[in-house]
Amino acid sequence: MYVILLADGTLRVPQTLSSDDGRLIGNAYVELSPGDPDYDRWLSEALTEEELAERRRRWIEENDELEREFLAFKADQDS
Repeated sequence: MYVILLADGTLRVPQTLSSDDGRLIGNAYVELSPGDPDYDRWLSEALTEEELAERRRRWIEENDELEREFLAFKADQDS
């Protein structure tokens, strides 16, 4: 999950919720506005929505070679 900088300056920051005994309950995004105490800390890690879309596009287009390498590795492990 990525920190996302929205066009209006709001940040969407990933947050994981877990139970008292450490079990994962779920993942979500919380929104931080400029002026929020944690805003500046997260801003340096943020990607714009366009940058995130570009990463997703590249991952889909460039994933074939990685997938072939993984499948070859897996085949070696299984034999």
